[in-house]
Amino acid sequence: MPGTLSLVSTPIGNLEDVTLRALRVLKEADLVACEDTRVTRKLLTAHNLADKRVISIHHHTPEHALRGLIRDIVGGMNVAYASDAGTPGVNDPGGKLVEIAYEQGVRIEVIPGPSALTAAIAACGFPMEHFAYVGFIPMKKHRSVALSAIGERREATVFFESTHRIMKTLGELASHLERDRMIYVGRELTKMFETHIRGTIADVIDRLTKGSTKGEFTVIVAPARSKNER
Repeated sequence: MPGTLSLVSTPIGNLEDVTLRALRVLKEADLVACEDTRVTRKLLTAHNLADKRVISIHHHTPEHALRGLIRDIVGGMNVAYASDAGTPGVNDPGGKLVEIAYEQGVRIEVIPGPSALTAAIAACGFPMEHFAYVGFIPMKKHRSVALSAIGERREATVFFESTHRIMKTLGELASHLERDRMIYVGRELTKMFETHIRGTIADVIDRLTKGSTKGEFTVIVAPARSKNER
């Protein structure tokens, strides 16, 4: 009987943010596939699952290795795939694994849970009925185009940024936004030093300059205000 590929959402910082279902699926899986075995083992160890067999599936894993894993599932193995943090398929290699699973008729189940994307949406206080998620801003090629597109977009835009580039990115983004356009920056969401900053981009840059830029950042540029609201 064929096995199942379970897509398991994992905490984005606080190890308590894992569902009972996720723990059960991880416990029952024959194998846990993940981006970084060191990160996932911390979660497994914290919940008394340190003896689980774990393998790494990352962006550089060759396709033949992914297909080999899917063949194991077809052969009856139950595999849980977990990203380093959050929901699989968002800035991780889970998408390719799932694509091959569909191709081979493998049963897929999703165990929903933590996501920096949805956490930031909950905290920003902006109208978020419509938004664009753009991942990480390109470092070099197409960077200016990407930033310009955010400014021109009328609905909200969500992106991630690293500790080393957050100030550079916000500084460059400022030239593409109206002065009164609001943004939200979430730093270290769910972790000990979780910080929420909301205001115009000039205000946010000022507060970050006076505070800390260490950690992982989720940024939301608010929808553009209509002319009647200005």
